[in-house]
Amino acid sequence: MSENEKLTGDNKASSEARRLSKMPDAFVILFIVILCAGLLTYVLPAGSFVTHTVEKTVNGQLTQRTLIKPDSFSFSDKRNSNGAALFDTGDQIGLMNYAFEGLVSGNKYGSAVGVVAFILIVGGAFGVVMQTGAINNGILALIDKTKSSQVLIIPLLFTLFSLGGAVFGMGEEAIAFCIVLVPLMIALGYDAITGVLITYVATQIGFATSWMNPFSVAIAQGIADVPLMSGQGFRMILWLVFTLIGLGFTLWYAYRIKLRPETSYSLSSNEYFKDKQKTLKTNYTYIDSLILLVFFAGLAWVIWGVVAHAYYIPEIATQFFCIGLACGFIAMIGKRMSANGLSEAFQQGAKDLLPAALIVGMAKGIVLVLGGDDVTEPSVLNTLLFYASNAIGETSSYVNASAMLIFQATFNFFVASGSGQAAITMPLMAPLSDLVGLNRQIAVLAFQLGDGLSNIIIPTSASLIGCLGVARIDWSIWFKFIWRLFTLLIIAALVTMWIAVAIGLS
Repeated sequence: MSENEKLTGDNKASSEARRLSKMPDAFVILFIVILCAGLLTYVLPAGSFVTHTVEKTVNGQLTQRTLIKPDSFSFSDKRNSNGAALFDTGDQIGLMNYAFEGLVSGNKYGSAVGVVAFILIVGGAFGVVMQTGAINNGILALIDKTKSSQVLIIPLLFTLFSLGGAVFGMGEEAIAFCIVLVPLMIALGYDAITGVLITYVATQIGFATSWMNPFSVAIAQGIADVPLMSGQGFRMILWLVFTLIGLGFTLWYAYRIKLRPETSYSLSSNEYFKDKQKTLKTNYTYIDSLILLVFFAGLAWVIWGVVAHAYYIPEIATQFFCIGLACGFIAMIGKRMSANGLSEAFQQGAKDLLPAALIVGMAKGIVLVLGGDDVTEPSVLNTLLFYASNAIGETSSYVNASAMLIFQATFNFFVASGSGQAAITMPLMAPLSDLVGLNRQIAVLAFQLGDGLSNIIIPTSASLIGCLGVARIDWSIWFKFIWRLFTLLIIAALVTMWIAVAIGLS
């Protein structure tokens, strides 16, 4: 690298760092929210609703669900006229108690302590799986095998990365793959943007339409009191449709670039990587095959457990823990990992998701400061629900569903964490859906689509900025390119929400 190139790269990196440093961290935003929540306890009276039990037949089985009765809201005279204290003792919740009280609230079956434990254990398990190198080696081996049939490379890679986002919430891992695949795409006659499309963008499309991602849909459904992994059939079709939309756009762009390279949005990046081409080396062995076999068999076990035995957060966390251990033991037998290495990989995987776990706990603390999420007990949160439902309740269900999607996509700019956003928004959006006549599954769907799809464009996503940094693409250049695909996907998401309302998705 010449000195001028090095300075240019350093200047771009420092410029990006300065831009990001101006944007508040998720924990800063949470603290601002808790201050606003505390202020609301001085301004708004507490209120409560009356609930009723509704029976419904789903897949031939009679199920019961407790819903809020419309027009049952009433203000309470039991509210603390002094508002929330700065610090409180015993069973009372003060502003500064929000972090601890939020983290220890609930039980193993739900928010927050159960979800926090779930995130850390599953994160640790995936840390072990990724550390074995089997997934990385498998993808590189696939690329090596299909190099002679270039027409297959983009469809195969896009589908695999989308599947990774759908199955285990692949996101940050795309950064590492960008390091390998961006130069490869350029060597094949495409450009750096094509490399980001088949890695990061594909993972986020899968993330947004997942039927089993433990870090988004499972957490959101748990908080919304919706059966885990319910609506799988609808979401699988959704994943296929959105993946085809993303793949079609990527193929259109890639082959346009191959015919006219000068039209690329990343010309300077392309030239940089052309000077640094590397030969692709794969180290795929039978150990990788065994690990991948165990990994995918384990995922089938999780799905079977949920469908056949209604496994919930404790059981699913333990299943993923077993999958991680089994993959780690195979790696130890294959001399890829020591016992200490397995332990370190688990710790690192959990450590990577510690911020998300803390956000879940602190978000629950905000709910507690507002009076808790029991709709039958007086709370300021119930009053907020009442006002929100009045604001949108006069419109149609289709408009309400669209508003939920747009809200989630906008909110993701401020909290670009799937599990964090679920913890913050679902306690409000789930009961709100009851009040405006929507199924809670639709509220979960709005969260999924709004969160996942906006990740491909927002500059507050660390994963996106990381991938763009590896590909040497400035975010402003990326925005000029990606807005078309983002618009197309949001339109498809709005249509999806309308279909979900029409069929009564449950």
